[in-house]
Amino acid sequence: MTSDLQGVLDEVYEAVRPIMGGGSVADYIPRLAAVNPDQFGIAVMTTDGERFAAGDAAVDFSIQSISKVFSLALVMAEDGDEIWQRVNREPSGAAFNSLAQLEYKRGIPRNPFMNAGALVVADHLLSLTPGEQSPVLEFVRAESGNPDVSVDALTAASELSHSDRNSSIAHLLRSFGNLTNDVEAVLARYVDQCAIAMTCEDLAAAGAFLARRGVRADGTRLLSSNQARRVNAVMLTSGFYDAAGEFAYRVGLPGKSGVGGGILAIVPDVCSICVWGPGLDGSGNSLTGMAALAELTARTDWSIF
Repeated sequence: MTSDLQGVLDEVYEAVRPIMGGGSVADYIPRLAAVNPDQFGIAVMTTDGERFAAGDAAVDFSIQSISKVFSLALVMAEDGDEIWQRVNREPSGAAFNSLAQLEYKRGIPRNPFMNAGALVVADHLLSLTPGEQSPVLEFVRAESGNPDVSVDALTAASELSHSDRNSSIAHLLRSFGNLTNDVEAVLARYVDQCAIAMTCEDLAAAGAFLARRGVRADGTRLLSSNQARRVNAVMLTSGFYDAAGEFAYRVGLPGKSGVGGGILAIVPDVCSICVWGPGLDGSGNSLTGMAALAELTARTDWSIF
């Protein structure tokens, strides 16, 4: 497949061109609201180290909730299965920033990829790695091979100044004893990792350790093969909030979206894929990105099913 993969990506780009710019940008974060929606990029990183890209794959964008995959992996690498005492692994069927389930679940989030669960993971990682700097940034720099990957300070400030709902979630978690660090410190760590700016090319490379079943770019092992499989499983069931079933049906791969318009998808033992289109559908997932991944898997027959 890699012999003609560039041609396939070019075909996918042309196939989704008519819907580029569709959807709505994340206007509740002012910095994201200013992004030009008429952009789309796609990149693939194979387990053999080959890279392919089309469209706006070299344009930086805010990775937002895709960062939750990296923070979860780092927590599991450092502390094994301990995080599963604090967060469940079930699809939420609710919006990414829902508070409703926390009350009747007594502070135990449904999964680590909705905001409540990601805040618990951020809190756990903060306890393991005290300090202002999240290890997520260092990790994605190393895995992408790009030392210039950085936190977009303007996006972080924009998001932090409009974080009332996440603050409410964090305080509710703390009231149930499921947040051990100060709310402000956890929110700062969480917002910084979400505000990391990367290109499709860099993000596909950074996520390739999951396609390699836990092996990092330098050949060392971050996760056991079993742990990598578990992360992929949670991505499949919970990576798209209340549209996880739709993504599994249309695309058939583990994946994680972000409201910056990016989606990271994993083909185990084959490659990692990143698509980016700023316009979002009603569930907060990239409209063009979802369509592009459906086109790509249909043309390549890449699916875990």
